[in-house]
Amino acid sequence: MRATRSMLALGAAATLLVSCMPAEGTRQARSTLVIGIDVSGSFRARGHYDDAIDFAAHYLYGHLNGLGDLRVPSAVFVGSVGGARVGEPKSFQPMHAFRGKGVDEIAEQLRAYFPPEDAFTDFNAFFGRVATLVKRQGLVLAPLDVVVFSDGIPDQTRNSSLDTTDAYARIDVSPLEYLSRSVTVRLLYGSPTASVAWERQIERQRVRMWTVDDQVMTGWREQADGGAPMEAQDALWDWIGDNVDFRVRSRRL
Repeated sequence: MRATRSMLALGAAATLLVSCMPAEGTRQARSTLVIGIDVSGSFRARGHYDDAIDFAAHYLYGHLNGLGDLRVPSAVFVGSVGGARVGEPKSFQPMHAFRGKGVDEIAEQLRAYFPPEDAFTDFNAFFGRVATLVKRQGLVLAPLDVVVFSDGIPDQTRNSSLDTTDAYARIDVSPLEYLSRSVTVRLLYGSPTASVAWERQIERQRVRMWTVDDQVMTGWREQADGGAPMEAQDALWDWIGDNVDFRVRSRRL
């Protein structure tokens, strides 16, 4: 009788263990990564465009290949933040344009797709276009990360007497508000002043905001080991996870 009970107990434990194990081929949770690159002449003039492109290439490569603890998104789109005129629509390159390519190849493609030749940095047009893209692709409800490579300075503040605070307050992220329960906007390469203004002056309810100053961003190269393959760049992937992909808490309403 004891032997029978022991066998039954072992069988039940084995069944429970099997039921708790993930099924083979289980798909990861859906998530969307949208990258915006500032292609205005002002971003290039500040000297960050080339460094941003090189970092973006590493960032894309790391996420597409799930290196370190970086999450592999189910959808990736890369577009420009700028235009020849205010409100000009821009296209987005899908993940297929970068998948299977090395870091240098991705950087070359980014420079070809997004040369810094536009006159305006149009954040509102970019955020509006992101919302349209997410809805059109049926990606609503999936966690959304919008990563903006820019100095973060609205064009209204350049050569203008417009109050700086008012200019940042005019940046509109409302189209992103209800696309998902988890929407995060990340500004990379902003000046300390611009980063603080993005965090404090841009009105939002559900959208989470994270900024990394230009002085911090330029430190990513110190984490890269030029003699090691990308799969062994543990320090770089850890740096990205700790500084760029930091999990931001929701704001209290």
